Amino acid sequence: MDIAESTRALIDSWVEYLTYSRGFSDHTVRAYRSDATDCLGFIFGTDEFAAADLTPRNFRAWLGSRARAGESRASLARYAASVRLLGQWLAREKIVETDPTLKLRSAPVDQNLPRTLTTEQITALFQQLRENAANGNPADQRDWAMFEILYAAGIRVGELVALSVGDLDRTQRTMRVQGKGNKQRVVPYGVPAAQAVETWLDSGRPQLMTAESADALFLGIRGKPINPRTVRQRLERACALAGVPILSPHGLRHCAATHMLEGGADLRAVQDLLGHSSLATTQRYTHVDSARLSAIMRQAHPRA
Repeated sequence: MDIAESTRALIDSWVEYLTYSRGFSDHTVRAYRSDATDCLGFIFGTDEFAAADLTPRNFRAWLGSRARAGESRASLARYAASVRLLGQWLAREKIVETDPTLKLRSAPVDQNLPRTLTTEQITALFQQLRENAANGNPADQRDWAMFEILYAAGIRVGELVALSVGDLDRTQRTMRVQGKGNKQRVVPYGVPAAQAVETWLDSGRPQLMTAESADALFLGIRGKPINPRTVRQRLERACALAGVPILSPHGLRHCAATHMLEGGADLRAVQDLLGHSSLATTQRYTHVDSARLSAIMRQAHPRA
């Protein structure tokens, strides 16, 4: 978007704050920059930046324009969150007297949960992955290890592709994960995932390694660190071969959380495993079937 240099300079300063003071990831910062550019471009156009025009009415008008353009509720919620961060910074830097975004709200986001598989379907999926890997094909061995790790640890696909060999403690069966906001956590993985990872490291990975592989744990067919799109495509392929509903990497993470809760795991333990800063996020992200909740109530409630 074509905006004045003074507006662009303001956005650059805000982005520098998000990057170095708040520690947001590159992906998050890019999204926030895009939203702020769109918003301030709507308010100022190509005119020079003027703090007096940063009014609640103008911010509401911009959000309304995005709604009329047909943006989803999830997108509108993200736009509102982006400019609220901008408003807080503007007030903090005394560019404006009061935060003009304080009362900016969007419609509630639909609480749609990703598709999940039953434990029987998960068993069928991983049986298929194990059988595929038995042929010695390095891509199949990689897929088996990748998806065992995704399900065992419930990590995000971005966290998966960022893993290095050095992040693994193969003796303790744990790995160091770089989460959102550059927050690190150590998560465990189980015996099936350990078997798959050992097969990949001993047999599959050496076949794909090139000078561009560096220390990346999972590699694409040309030896470079694998990318999220390939992970998604390979998981869709694996689901189709196993005859189970097609699942995304995010869905596999959701399966892990759901199955742990159904198995009796503590909600806060699941929160720590997933790397959520808020318990409310975990509560939305996971669901426990009503039969299990009823059984818990019958066992624990004094008036059940």
